[in-house]
Amino acid sequence: MNLTIIIGWVICIALVVFGIFQGGEIGMFLDVPSAAITFGGTIGALIATTSLMHLKKVGKLFKICIFPPKFDPRQYIKEIVEYATIARSKGLLALEESANNAKDPFMKQALMLIVDANDPDKVREMLDSAVDHTAERHSTGSSFFARGVSLAPAFGMLGTLVGLVIMLNTMQESPETLGTSMAVAIITTFYGSLAANVIFAPLEEALKSAHADEELCMNIVIEGVMSIAAGSNPKLIQEKLEFMLPRTGKKDEKSA
Repeated sequence: MNLTIIIGWVICIALVVFGIFQGGEIGMFLDVPSAAITFGGTIGALIATTSLMHLKKVGKLFKICIFPPKFDPRQYIKEIVEYATIARSKGLLALEESANNAKDPFMKQALMLIVDANDPDKVREMLDSAVDHTAERHSTGSSFFARGVSLAPAFGMLGTLVGLVIMLNTMQESPETLGTSMAVAIITTFYGSLAANVIFAPLEEALKSAHADEELCMNIVIEGVMSIAAGSNPKLIQEKLEFMLPRTGKKDEKSA
């Protein structure tokens, strides 16, 4: 589970509620028409700007944000070194059985490409293309929430304008309700800001983080497999791949 996004949500909501109760009450911030304009309008605009095929994946994207797939680059390096040791002692053909047992589909595909003695340049081109397609697919997913970041405040402002128009038109008839009407008009801006910064922005960043983890492991696989195909020493391959890790991810790193 992505604990950071859960903890962040709890902190944000708790502090907002805390601020509300410093001289106010929760009922002051509950307004159905304002919520309908802000949240309903944002959802409607998101649907209008997203294809049906991608809309069907929104639930899956949300699940990835909360329960991101685990990509441990150190584990990938360990497996590649094991494959390199097998290839160096028994030859590339001996990797076929190990490749079939690989849990990661991309790792399996990469290993089978070199086992079949394909041209190394073509293999790298194919694997790089797979990384590009993955990045494009993930970008489409994160862009859904990125649009929410911009649309929610826009509909919040739209709701505020609607409330102001209503307030100005009824001001002469009921001047005593001016303060209440103004407060209701401004609530939509509050809703829009809350939705953008507490809901959509963290979800967008969570998807980007999940993609970065997967992309790093895919690049480790590419460099490792190409090094195996070139007959490099397993120890040298390990050192080469560890240079791809973030500083805190390297072995025996004493400082961040």
